[in-house]
Amino acid sequence: QVQLVESGGGSAQPGGSLRLSCLASGSTFSIHTLGWYRQAPEKQRELVAIITSRDITTYAESMRGRFTISRDKIKRTLYLQMDGLKPEDTAVYFCNARGQGNEYWGQGTQVTVSS
Repeated sequence: QVQLVESGGGSAQPGGSLRLSCLASGSTFSIHTLGWYRQAPEKQRELVAIITSRDITTYAESMRGRFTISRDKIKRTLYLQMDGLKPEDTAVYFCNARGQGNEYWGQGTQVTVSS
């Protein structure tokens, strides 16, 4: 089992920045891909960015150039640096981990972008 706990959500103004963190615990040796997803009200959950065990990153088109995914393997922490925030980035952001046929989710952290 893997447990994921997100933190760092909150409110920001358009053009502002936030950094999300996701602390992983448990059987983290089994994880090969970590990622961030988000879900806005009345919308489906969508990919934000993923990073593999070899640090290969993939971003959703609308986030590329504004968001940066990274990981600290020693701290077992996944990060999402969000710059140039837009009101449409408002959503609950979820941390995701996959490996050995299993998938795990965090509880989510709210990000609200408004003036």
